[in-house]
Amino acid sequence: MSVTITQVDAFTDRPFRGNPAAVCVLEEDVADTWMRDVSAEMNVSETAFLRRQGQGAEFQLRWFSPTVEVDLCGHATLAAAHVLWEDGLVAESDPIRFSTRGGVLVAKREGERILLDFPAIPVTPVPVSDALAEAIDSPIVAVGENAMDLLVEMEDTVHLRSLRPDFQKLRGLSARGIIVTARDIADPVIDFVSRFFCPNLGIDEDPVTGSAHCALGPYWGAKLGKDRLVGYQASARGGRVGVQLSDDRVTLAGSAVTVLRGTLLVAPTPPAES
Repeated sequence: MSVTITQVDAFTDRPFRGNPAAVCVLEEDVADTWMRDVSAEMNVSETAFLRRQGQGAEFQLRWFSPTVEVDLCGHATLAAAHVLWEDGLVAESDPIRFSTRGGVLVAKREGERILLDFPAIPVTPVPVSDALAEAIDSPIVAVGENAMDLLVEMEDTVHLRSLRPDFQKLRGLSARGIIVTARDIADPVIDFVSRFFCPNLGIDEDPVTGSAHCALGPYWGAKLGKDRLVGYQASARGGRVGVQLSDDRVTLAGSAVTVLRGTLLVAPTPPAES
């Protein structure tokens, strides 16, 4: 089985910005070890592996960082949907349903943007631990946690943008990642700014993190009294994420650009027989 791999910059309308994700559309099941090896070789935040289920626009979707399989990923889901529509594997008018470790996720097109239906992931307030304070080493307003991440509100975007955390100390925290965020009072279009550090996934700083906005949306929606927000992730590459809140769901909105397409010369390994 020949496998095409496509690299897509997600949550941006320009190449070399946003968050790169690799996308593999598979015709049959492959071994987890092969997917891990491909993800390590690609060495981007996540590689998405897709396999069609049935005859319609339903796919199994799995995401791997360079070191581990992850439970929820926004930018690689956006990239996967972009590839399926761009390659004509799904009609542009058809929504796509993804079966994932994070539940059923739906993608649909709205002009040049892609809309992703994701679970809202609110955070519970917790005290600032000494370990977190030492790792961040910058003024902290509040901290919340959910099953995946810690969310840290900072005083302002100046502190956020200049932050240089201690990654070794972050690795000692029992969280997938650390979301740092602050309200943006300078840009009338942007409601909040964030960064996402996840050294426990093999990535010191993720460029643009859709799943983090599943927590950022409810957090800032409650603080600002809004159900439609725009976030900017202030990594070196940068990217903008639209967020709409609806009960226990969030709609993430963004664009994507294909930057690379090639063929893997290493044949997939079939799964081990049970």
